[in-house]
Amino acid sequence: MNVTIIGGGLGGLVLARVLHVHGIPATVYEAEPTANARSQGGMLDIHENDGQEALKAAGLFEEFLAIIHPGGQATRVLDKDGTVLFDQPDDGTGGRPEVPRGELRRILLESLPPGTVRWGHKVASVSPLGAGRHTVTFTDGSATTTDLLVGADGAWSKVRPLLSEAKPTYTGTTFVETYLLDSDARHRASAVAVGGGSMMAPVEGKGIFAHREPNGVLHAYVILCKPREWVDGIDFSDRASALACVAREFEGWGPELMALITGSDTHPVPRAIYALPDDHRWDRVPGVTLVGDAAHLMPPNGEGANLAMFDGAELGKVIAANPGDINAALVGYEQELFPRSTAVAAAGGLEDLFGQGAPHRLVEFFTRSPPVK
Repeated sequence: MNVTIIGGGLGGLVLARVLHVHGIPATVYEAEPTANARSQGGMLDIHENDGQEALKAAGLFEEFLAIIHPGGQATRVLDKDGTVLFDQPDDGTGGRPEVPRGELRRILLESLPPGTVRWGHKVASVSPLGAGRHTVTFTDGSATTTDLLVGADGAWSKVRPLLSEAKPTYTGTTFVETYLLDSDARHRASAVAVGGGSMMAPVEGKGIFAHREPNGVLHAYVILCKPREWVDGIDFSDRASALACVAREFEGWGPELMALITGSDTHPVPRAIYALPDDHRWDRVPGVTLVGDAAHLMPPNGEGANLAMFDGAELGKVIAANPGDINAALVGYEQELFPRSTAVAAAGGLEDLFGQGAPHRLVEFFTRSPPVK
C-alpha cells in the first residue's frame, strides 16, 4: 500500500510516525523548502485526552515530557488597566503542559526514517484515477501516484476539494502577532503582567493575549474583531506605522499591556482567522481523507493542534488494524472524526472571550471550572 500525506504539520507527521510504528511506510510531501524555513509559532498546551494520547500512540511520550516548559500552565486574566482578576499558578500537577511547537515538530521529524519527508513539494493539482488511486502533481513538475491520499495541508487544503465543496470563511477576527525579547530585563512591567504562563486581557470586541516562552520571550496576540478591509488597509511591512495603527485601538489601556504592542521587537504579523462550518463532513470517497485543519478548521480555542495530532494517530491506528481494506479503515476513522470535531467546534470559541461582559465573563468561567492546565 502506498500512503501519501500532503502537509508536514503536526497532524501529518503524527500519522506518518504511527504508521511507521506499525511497519507501514508513508511519504510526507511538504511545501516548505526545509524543516527550518520559518518559525513554527509559539507555545502549545498538549491535552491529556487527545494530544498526549496521540504522542503515546506514536511512542514519543517520554520525548514530549523532556520539552515541557516549566511554569507554562499558569493562567491569568487581567482587565484593560492591568489589574489581575484571576490568577492560577502552575503547580506542576495539571494535564495540559506547554511545549514549544517547533520542538514538538522536531521530535516528530527526528522519529521518522530518512527521506520520509520530501521538502519543497508544493501541490499544483490532484487528479483521481479511479479505484481509489490519485495522482498528485507538484509545482516543480514532478508527480506521484498513490493508493491512499491524506490531506494534512491545513486551512487552504488542495486535497479537500476531492471530498467537499466547503471553503473557509473569515470569522471577523484577526490576531496580530508581536514579540518582546529579553522581557525580564527590557520589558519588566509587561513580563510581570504576563506572569509565568498565559495572560488574557479581553474586552468586548478585542483583547491582548500573551504567552511566556523560553528565554524571556513574550509572544503576544493582539486580537481585533474587524472587517478584512480594515486589516488589509494596514501596511504591515512598515513596522512603526502598523504598530501605531493597532495600538490606537487600545488607547487608555494599561502601559504594561500597551507595551506588548508598541514595544514589539519584530514586525507585527496579521493572522486573519478563518473557519469551516462546525458540522463539516463529507461522503465517503475511495482512497482519500483529511486530518487537522483540512478537515475541521475552527477559530483558536486551544484544541486545533491537539485535534490534528489525535486525528493522525487515530487514522494511523485504523489503517494498521485493517490491512488490505483501506475503505473499511477510512469509514471507521471518519465515523469517529465527524462527531468529535463537531462537538469541539460547537463548544464555543472567540465569541465567549470577546462577547458582552468580558473580561468578567471569562473570570466567572474559570472560577466555575478552573482551567485544566
